[in-house]
Amino acid sequence: MTERYTVIARCRSDYPVGMMCRCLEVSTSGFYAWASRTPGPRARANARLLSRMREIHEDSKGVIGAPRMREDLVDEGEQTSRNRVARLMAGAGLQGWPRRTRRRYGAKPGTRPVGVENLLQRNFAAHEPETKWVTDITEIVTTEGKLYLCVVIDLYSKLVLGWSMHHRQDRHMVVRVVTSSPMRQGVKVLSR
Repeated sequence: MTERYTVIARCRSDYPVGMMCRCLEVSTSGFYAWASRTPGPRARANARLLSRMREIHEDSKGVIGAPRMREDLVDEGEQTSRNRVARLMAGAGLQGWPRRTRRRYGAKPGTRPVGVENLLQRNFAAHEPETKWVTDITEIVTTEGKLYLCVVIDLYSKLVLGWSMHHRQDRHMVVRVVTSSPMRQGVKVLSR
């Protein structure tokens, strides 16, 4: 019933109340009784809470959602539950942005694992074949998920000595491609 009365109240400036009551099958006296009713204490508290929630949402530039909204309201002394905050936010069309989670693989970029020396010292020039090999891992996004391609390159000839592809990026992938390289032919591998 309340939804019908709300529609009538919204459209009463455009259409006669009696006609809308007949179309929506409600009595005109019921509509006028509903319209003259003052909101109850819970409705007033919800309206006050919603107005404060709109301010907080605007201050956060629309970032925070129901859990953090509730934390802010509790910090201000409001007694409310997360479900109530979520219901009021959904009804008002307020929505937060989800946090982006990043899955980290290995160490932070730019850090070197303990015990690993930089043997090349950024000197990528090789004067003899098979004296300096480098590896690189590239992430390839496919429709079925991510794949990782590991390539071994001889810095002298710039030839690809071997490659490996796997759905997980780890050091075993590099070890596999270096040890199974067809161009290896008795070369001593120094792996760190």
